Amino acid sequence: MTPRIFRPTALLMFALLLGAPICSAARPEDAPQAAERDPLILDAAAIAAAGIEVETAQVRTTVDQVRAPGEVKIDAYATALVSPRVASQVVARRAKLGDLVKAGQPLVALSSVDVAETQGQLIVASQDWARVASLGPQAVSARRYNEALVQRDQARAKLKAYGLSDAQIRDVVKRGSAAADGSFELLAPQAGRVTTDDFIVGERVEPGRTLFTLVAESSVWVEARMPPGQADEVRDGARVVVAANGRELEGRVIRRSHLTDEKTRTVDVRIQVPNKDDLLHPGDLVECRIEVASQSRNLAVPAEAIVLLQNQPTLFVRGKRAGQFEPVPVEVGETRGGWTAITRGLVAGTPYVRKGAFALKARILRSQLGEE
Repeated sequence: MTPRIFRPTALLMFALLLGAPICSAARPEDAPQAAERDPLILDAAAIAAAGIEVETAQVRTTVDQVRAPGEVKIDAYATALVSPRVASQVVARRAKLGDLVKAGQPLVALSSVDVAETQGQLIVASQDWARVASLGPQAVSARRYNEALVQRDQARAKLKAYGLSDAQIRDVVKRGSAAADGSFELLAPQAGRVTTDDFIVGERVEPGRTLFTLVAESSVWVEARMPPGQADEVRDGARVVVAANGRELEGRVIRRSHLTDEKTRTVDVRIQVPNKDDLLHPGDLVECRIEVASQSRNLAVPAEAIVLLQNQPTLFVRGKRAGQFEPVPVEVGETRGGWTAITRGLVAGTPYVRKGAFALKARILRSQLGEE
């Protein structure tokens, strides 16, 4: 940015803005009256009501950022595919596309001949084991005792391998022979939203066929594409600001690809972003501001401390009198991480208004309108 030279004209405009007298001669008896008219002289109660906080300007270390386009993807670490582990037929749908489901909630009812046979085996083996266990190892041979236990446990393990939960298996044993009908339900392995459910009731499905995709939308991935030179500067865990739909979300780099795309000549950088208020959805295009290894030191202030007066970036600094503040025109540089570099107009060690600058600007404007 080309430095701007402050001319007396700018100071004159600020004087006019504050309603200060232009003439150099001032009578001592006019001082109290002028102070009463000054909208930037506040007592302690007014300072507290305006939320004004004063801080000393200092040089800060800021981390450089690079910008890159990105696309929102599902978080594969928070995604689950639900599929049968045995050949089955779909009996009933318990959830549909777009539903939010809880962990353990039934998603689909299935029927399977293999499951029916195993359910029968478990019921018989459980009853046999109950008789043997009641007699005790002293009354039966060790071989018979172990065989009964193993047969029960094998039937239980087989149903579990088919996708039945411990509670479902216990229910089969409790209900007895009536439960050996081959029917069972697939349960949600995690909480999330149903994003795919490509099947119909009555359809025969093979093992491994995906019936549902569950996505926990509290977190998403953003795949940013960067030139190889910039990507080399990105480190795992680096802070990222993702801009989308007029809002900004903070994320972290979790992986940088070591493969350059042959067509685009770019490198993928994967960013994990907490998806507050369900703002981001797979397929959305976003802008990423990624912190890189390089750093710089600048005199910087919070971005909210800077206001525009007469189209000039302005800070309020502490005046000579108690409770007095003065506007100071400044030249600004880049804003990174909420901190704006000051390139001209402010020196380190100057007390300035960190919070409440807009309240002071409003007092000036109301004073011009004669409201104060």
